[in-house]
Amino acid sequence: MVVEWADLAGSDLIVVGILVAAAVAPYVSAARGETSLALATVLSLMLVAFVQFAHSILTGIPMHFAWMIDLFGIKPDLMGDLSESYRMVSAAWLHADWVHVLGNVLVIALVGVPLEQRLGGRRWLAVYFLGFIGGNVAWILSHPESSAPAIGASGAAFGLLGAYMACWPEDKVEFPLLFLIRAWPVWLIVFIRLGLEVWQMYELQAGTAGESNIAHMAHVGGFFLAYILARPIAMGAPSSLDSPQESATGSGRAEAVREQAKERMGSLDDDPWAAADKPLQGGAARILKRLREEGDELETRRAWLEELSEHTICPVCDGEIITEMSRGSCRLRCALVGSHVKWP
Repeated sequence: MVVEWADLAGSDLIVVGILVAAAVAPYVSAARGETSLALATVLSLMLVAFVQFAHSILTGIPMHFAWMIDLFGIKPDLMGDLSESYRMVSAAWLHADWVHVLGNVLVIALVGVPLEQRLGGRRWLAVYFLGFIGGNVAWILSHPESSAPAIGASGAAFGLLGAYMACWPEDKVEFPLLFLIRAWPVWLIVFIRLGLEVWQMYELQAGTAGESNIAHMAHVGGFFLAYILARPIAMGAPSSLDSPQESATGSGRAEAVREQAKERMGSLDDDPWAAADKPLQGGAARILKRLREEGDELETRRAWLEELSEHTICPVCDGEIITEMSRGSCRLRCALVGSHVKWP
């Protein structure tokens, strides 16, 4: 089946909108609540799979035969056309069935969450993207004439393993391996999982394994691209490279996160009221003075900023001033127009 955008009916476009919303919403929620991006990814993949499953039930068409697979999957013979480049991302959110998605979600949850604690959210997301981009590129280069759509987050999942192996190979994570679910060292998980991929690729090339609908080359490509680039990406992460695991889960990591938040606190030397020729007076001026004297710690700065927000207004529009937390650091913001005041 060959599906083009022009072939979509109005109801199909609605399904596309629902798919996009299901994929994006968990990340928006995670950004607002400053929660785990790894868990947001798990939820995103599950929601998209649920939309696929619901579409399959309503139409009677199996998930792996649906038009969305043909429209959004990686088709190597089309990837020379820039208008098809969206497939490099969209393919990583679609799966052929529930076994497919659950297998990837398992790796992303069990390996991705502790890796995010090591890397921090933004670096983790960069590694995740490298994984599926590397997997897609490897599949395109190894099957340039193929018109069959390739889908799934397997390249991204292997990318997480590659990044973990490059940066903290001695960490132990709970993982189902050798018929046991227990804490295994990352290097052993990689040795077995990647070894199986290489062995299966060898069998396919030797003709002893028959045909396979698994994109083993995409798994390997995702692993190695993330492995190669992970250490430069991890520079400046909450956990230093090759540090013991305890520093990522105990007081060492908490202290590292705290220090990073303090670095983002911003200078108190200038203030928006003085800049607008409306210097604070009376009680508000005294609070500002105390803030500058005592606001070098996260807790005291937040306390004085909250106090100041109750005794002043926006110097631009006279609107209410509120406090907001941004990545562990507190600041003031105009409640009406955020760009009026974002301080410090």
